[in-house]
Amino acid sequence: MRASLWRWCAGAALVICVGLPASAQVALSPDDLRRAAMVSLRDGDAVTARRYAEALVVRDTEDRNAYLILSRAARDMGDIPPARAAARKAWALSQNDAQRYSAALIMAQVLATDGKRTRAQLWLRRAAQHAPTAALRARAQRDFGYVKQRNPWRTDLTFTLAPNSNINNGSARDRSRLNYAVSELLFGEQIEYDLDDEAQAIAGIEIGGALRTRFRFHQTPTTAHDAKLSLSYRSFSITDDLSNDTIKGSDYAFGSIAAGYGFRHLSDDRRHEFALDIEGGQTWYGGARYAAYLRTQAQQTVFADARRQLRFGADLERQWGQATPDRDTIGLSASVTQAFASGNSGFVGLSARVTQSPNPGSEFSEVTLRTGLSLRKPVLGAAVQFGLGASWRDYDISRDSPDGRQDNRIFADVTATFKEIDYYGFNPTVRLSASTTDSNIGLYDTNRVGLNFGIKSAF
Repeated sequence: MRASLWRWCAGAALVICVGLPASAQVALSPDDLRRAAMVSLRDGDAVTARRYAEALVVRDTEDRNAYLILSRAARDMGDIPPARAAARKAWALSQNDAQRYSAALIMAQVLATDGKRTRAQLWLRRAAQHAPTAALRARAQRDFGYVKQRNPWRTDLTFTLAPNSNINNGSARDRSRLNYAVSELLFGEQIEYDLDDEAQAIAGIEIGGALRTRFRFHQTPTTAHDAKLSLSYRSFSITDDLSNDTIKGSDYAFGSIAAGYGFRHLSDDRRHEFALDIEGGQTWYGGARYAAYLRTQAQQTVFADARRQLRFGADLERQWGQATPDRDTIGLSASVTQAFASGNSGFVGLSARVTQSPNPGSEFSEVTLRTGLSLRKPVLGAAVQFGLGASWRDYDISRDSPDGRQDNRIFADVTATFKEIDYYGFNPTVRLSASTTDSNIGLYDTNRVGLNFGIKSAF
């Protein structure tokens, strides 16, 4: 009781006398003092605003607005720890969306001033989540974009939960031909044999995740230098009823770790951008090391006009196999993205690659054509994208045919992003994909249908 009485008396004295000379002491109500603090803050007098706010907090330790003023004033003075503590207290005292919005916004400003931009982005997502109006949400999104541009760290997380009709890239056939050289040597003709469970397509559910992060360690108005790291892992749960009960979904698990360097250069007229990425990594398959690799990619983007974007690229990869042959790959690509007057946008891309390997059966050449269409108008409340493509792959040498191996693949997908469902600036997505490969060797005929559930940042 004595402590409470002392706080009341001290608060009353501060309300009456704070910041005023003895000859000019006046009585101010808490509301008057709060307004005076806000005026001082607006006029750039952070010292006076902070003194008034501290007086209000002494009077009432649950004065949420006083904590907001105190946080902003302390931040303006460069005194970050008390600014952060006051913002957190204001957040704890918030009871509705409008109050949570203002507290989250203040906390984001304090963290951004302190250079904690990743945490500031998280608080801006909170602000957007609790924004009481569309205009205030738009402000939180703008602030998020501003902080994001100045954040040297950028991290993307993806999670996968995807039913898949062919987790092992198995054959769509149940029979294939024996190695032609062995067949002719032993039997004088091609011999067919039954494929076991592991060689045929196995249905299951893919569960996985990936993390990609980069640190921009140097930047100028036209160049950027990044250090990058990525991790990914996916495993499977088999849903087919197999005769061989020793086969497990983890037999097809795939993981990777990679580190690299990225360089970006934007021309002075902002119409040309050059990108160079160098990455080295290690992959695992079924729990065992699969291959190490070093990859270099270069890409030139040309912004032809406000609606058209052209992109040209080249890549070179060296693979050191541990459970697969060594391989060198070189690729070229070109694409155009066009925005139409209707508001829709389209994409067309063509790529080609050639591989070389000490193992002749691993060498192939491939050409891939991809197209895409993004609709401006939502379909059943979702933003929809369509993709369609085809690839032609040729192996000069194959143990299964004296004519080599030729694979013709067609693939398509449709992705729906449900923008009306928003949680902390993320929208759920659903992607349906299908592909079929027609090969001159039955073992490599494949069909695959997959349904992927994910999330995507709304801003």
